[in-house]
Amino acid sequence: MESFKALGFVGGPCSARSKSSALLSRRAAVKAALALASCAAWRAFGGPAAPIRVGFLGKGYSHFKDKYAFLKNSPNYQLVGVCEEDASLRRSGPEDVRWLSRAELFREVELVVVESGLAEHGPHALAALRAGKHVHVEKPPSALRGEFRAILKAAETRKLVLQVGYMWRYNPGFNRAMEAARQGWLGEVYLVRATMNTLNGAEARREWARFPGGAMFEQGSHLIDAVVRLLGVPSRVTPFLKRTGRFGDTLADNTLAVLEYPRSMALVTSAPLQPNAGPQRFFEILGTQGTAKVGPLEPPTLSLDLGEAAGPYVKGRQEVPLPTYRRYVDEFDALARSIREGEPLPVSLQREWDIQKTLLSACGM
Repeated sequence: MESFKALGFVGGPCSARSKSSALLSRRAAVKAALALASCAAWRAFGGPAAPIRVGFLGKGYSHFKDKYAFLKNSPNYQLVGVCEEDASLRRSGPEDVRWLSRAELFREVELVVVESGLAEHGPHALAALRAGKHVHVEKPPSALRGEFRAILKAAETRKLVLQVGYMWRYNPGFNRAMEAARQGWLGEVYLVRATMNTLNGAEARREWARFPGGAMFEQGSHLIDAVVRLLGVPSRVTPFLKRTGRFGDTLADNTLAVLEYPRSMALVTSAPLQPNAGPQRFFEILGTQGTAKVGPLEPPTLSLDLGEAAGPYVKGRQEVPLPTYRRYVDEFDALARSIREGEPLPVSLQREWDIQKTLLSACGM
């Protein structure tokens, strides 16, 4: 397998590193050429491609732990390490991590996953793109319009893949509900209602309070994303950002956004005040011929209630069977295909801009 090492491939028969080509003997060089031809043929017949070298920039976000575990075990990726400049965060592990400087991260990986704290999402994503790296950035991707425009421009001009980490873009409950609306099986959509609550302690409240949108910015962003993907850019956005909890802080913790369209509306709410909030989260589409409701959101349950049979569905209320859903699996599989094969992600850069500007308007930002 020495010849594969000389070629610099990583993992499987098409992979591994070795000494400089200047040190190869003629025999080893011939082996290397044969290995390259073998590798190309192997891939042509459906063999696995070399894993994508990936590293994290920041680990302060709540999704880091699960994404780290997933990428560490995914055959599509080779996890190189984590760059975390905050020593207090490094002390919490993971135990098996390789800590990297930012220069090492940008030198050694193809893909940077931004999982830093809320305020760093935008600056870190922009730095990685300007370093020539594909980027997966945790949501919400930026708190500033100008910064996010620069992120999109960097991705577009450098022809790099940018994926924003709205994981419910790959949730089968959301996707089947949206399919029913787009196919006209619900009739004309006149209202979307959605709620995502949680119960926050003091530390999380302090971080969220750094942003005027508060709960709408951090968690309501998931729902704004879904509404804009379904209905497009609203004609008007009206935010209601209340402070209700008796915590002595400045967090907008009881939030509502009204998104108006020519013939419909969307009502999105988010509040970190609800115990046992997970099962109560929902996304509902109401049309003139029926309703689709996802609730809970994870694991997703979808029910339809139709005035008449439509598409594959019967008249009346019914539970819709859904495929097994695991966070991040389809999301990172789609990212791997986009990086390797150029397959477009389901959300274009233009739509990312539509979602982001709508979110900031819903947050009074």
